Amino acid sequence: MGWTPPGKNCGLCGARTCEAFMEMVAAGERSLADCPFSAGEACIAAPDAIYTGRDIVGNTYDFIIDPLPGEPSARKIILPFRPDLVEKWEIAEGEIVVGRPMGAGCPVQHVIRVIEADPVTGVITGHVVGPQFSRGQEYHDLRAYHMLGFEGMATHLSSPPVFGKRQRFLPGFCMMALAHTGVTNMIVERPEGLHVRVEDVII
Repeated sequence: MGWTPPGKNCGLCGARTCEAFMEMVAAGERSLADCPFSAGEACIAAPDAIYTGRDIVGNTYDFIIDPLPGEPSARKIILPFRPDLVEKWEIAEGEIVVGRPMGAGCPVQHVIRVIEADPVTGVITGHVVGPQFSRGQEYHDLRAYHMLGFEGMATHLSSPPVFGKRQRFLPGFCMMALAHTGVTNMIVERPEGLHVRVEDVII
């Protein structure tokens, strides 16, 4: 029997689940080497973050937005300054886009693996995966984009998310450890906790 992935559904291979990854391998769209476990090494995971309730400049925040179960990071929803490029470049699920969230005031370029790209609106939803994923492979350089929102699990609550209210939050593993503000426009109670979406994001 051949090697199979360990079923961790970490998403680092570009597929949402190990089962989907194996289907892509069978279709010739991925190789077993794309799985970080194929050489017997574990995924490189970020260390446990320490959340004190205050960000790097001392601002308090109400909650953290952590990944949905089985996903590598909170979902990020963006709109390129040139939305037409999504259709022009045929940006699709699994591809990598890079750019800076200028509308939100963040100085850090982000590398995002696409979950969904809408060719009509230009809206892209994806996971921030880090610069390692853009090295040695093709990617789309959006240069700049509007930061529309985040979606994930609200954790480490000092104040629970309130529908329709602008609150301070911290995206899990934010490189700047700087609180963002946004309006919570979705709250769903799940067995794992509160699934939220926060939009109109600024720093």
